[in-house]
Amino acid sequence: MEILGYVLAAIVGISLGLIGSGGSILTVPILVYVMAVNPVLATAYSLFIVGSTALVGGVQSAIQKKVDFKTVLIFGIPSIAAVYATRMWLVPLIPKELFSIGALVITKPIALMLLFAVVMILASISMIKSGKKKDEVDENAPMRYNYRMILLEGAVVGLLTGLVGAGGGFLIIPALVILARMPMKLAVGTSLFIITAKSLIGFIGDLQGSQIIDWKLLGSFTGFAVVGIFIGIYLSKKISGDKLKKAFGWFVLVMGIYIIIKEIFFPTGGEH
Repeated sequence: MEILGYVLAAIVGISLGLIGSGGSILTVPILVYVMAVNPVLATAYSLFIVGSTALVGGVQSAIQKKVDFKTVLIFGIPSIAAVYATRMWLVPLIPKELFSIGALVITKPIALMLLFAVVMILASISMIKSGKKKDEVDENAPMRYNYRMILLEGAVVGLLTGLVGAGGGFLIIPALVILARMPMKLAVGTSLFIITAKSLIGFIGDLQGSQIIDWKLLGSFTGFAVVGIFIGIYLSKKISGDKLKKAFGWFVLVMGIYIIIKEIFFPTGGEH
């Protein structure tokens, strides 16, 4: 099972390199179900793995001039602030049990995961539809900044990713592509740096607690994920931005539907 876990770790990296997202969605289930890591600890490990892997991919994208650092700052600062505020003050205020529908009790973890899934589905629909417009974004056109919109998007994405505890690439990329009108491949590279900052800052916060970190497991898993991201970046060169956008949308849609089915019919009942 450990070998399978490391193979899947490489797939996490491929996902990040190819579509700039999917890391958190894939990493936590692999750590919990394949590597037998405690779910709460797995979320902390995920932040380090995704953050470190995204940093490597972000540097590679920067070398290829596929990162807009101005957007990283404009989008990233309010996003990081919103994530911190949400995790520190808002999430603790949510009661452990919200309401019940028949025999189904909607707990705090289930509610957050359902919110996660709904946001994913809405984002995926926008990506799939926008992918059909061939003239939507010129890959070589200069960026036109709407500072207020990008700041607002960053804060909203920070709030949502703070609630659901994910890296947020599935939210960042649609925001950059659809609302900020950024070419898909530039959005992927830019997203990787934003994910890096949010994830590693979150992991540093987890280090302040009493959790014991298995650095050997963490380092090995991260290493395989880093190898995967190089493969993903290479593959992204072979695929057009339009096809990448559609594939990303369908991927997020499938994952969103899966989470809804799992949380409603097969709830874990534990803390996410």
